[in-house]
Amino acid sequence: MKSKFSIGSFFKYLFLTVIAFISVFPFVWMILGMTNTPIDITSGQIKIGSSLSINFQKLFATNSGYNFGQAIINSAVIAIVTTVLALLFSSMAGYAFEVYRSKKKDLLFNFLLLSMMVPFAAQMIPLYRMFSQLNGTAFGIDNFLIIILPSISTAFLIFFFRQNVKAFPKDLVEAARLDGLGETAIFFKIYMPTAKNTYAAAAIITFMSSWNNYLWPLVALQSPDKRTIPLVLSAMGASYTPDYGMIMTGLVVATLPTAIVFFVLQKQFVQGMLGSVKS
Repeated sequence: MKSKFSIGSFFKYLFLTVIAFISVFPFVWMILGMTNTPIDITSGQIKIGSSLSINFQKLFATNSGYNFGQAIINSAVIAIVTTVLALLFSSMAGYAFEVYRSKKKDLLFNFLLLSMMVPFAAQMIPLYRMFSQLNGTAFGIDNFLIIILPSISTAFLIFFFRQNVKAFPKDLVEAARLDGLGETAIFFKIYMPTAKNTYAAAAIITFMSSWNNYLWPLVALQSPDKRTIPLVLSAMGASYTPDYGMIMTGLVVATLPTAIVFFVLQKQFVQGMLGSVKS
């Protein structure tokens, strides 16, 4: 029996090992850093320290000025509401663009795709001016709604759902119509249950994007009690004497929700990105 070992495979696995170590090292440093004091971290020492409980106490202390616990609640509310609404409205739009096709709708969809080339930084000033004119209402500056609304129907999500609707068997739609189901019932009772993988993939993308959103909340949320996790972590790092142990602890806590969501839905995420439809 011939050995499968070769010089080529040795260097291949060596290269992959080095790349894996480089990729994982920042996360290992972050986890180890949350157990150390700021002095240990700045000196470059990698060890399992005994400052974990102290860092947690400082992070969630009510007199710290950062209000990290409230920031977690704010980020969770914004991310969950944004994800639910984005999945609903973007899937409806993508479904309509594909199932009820026409030349005018295809032209509108092409203009929608062109909007993906406009960076969000170029949209901030018009958005801010528009919402600032609604101050005093629920849609004014310093409200969660103005963080949620621009994200519930994005060109990427509409395009993503439309591409996945192409794999949806149109015969089911015709059969449902013959059975007397209305168009709304077909969408909610026929399409949505068969597109679970697509919804799971879109949920991961939307939740992570909303949870890690920094630029627009930085501009739109002005009250300290409404800051999200990225804003609080940025404020921690911008202080005159940053407490890196507390910052590392905050980073680990901020990473856990997105990591949990991804690992729970990773199988559906892969299938949804490949455009599969569960029959």
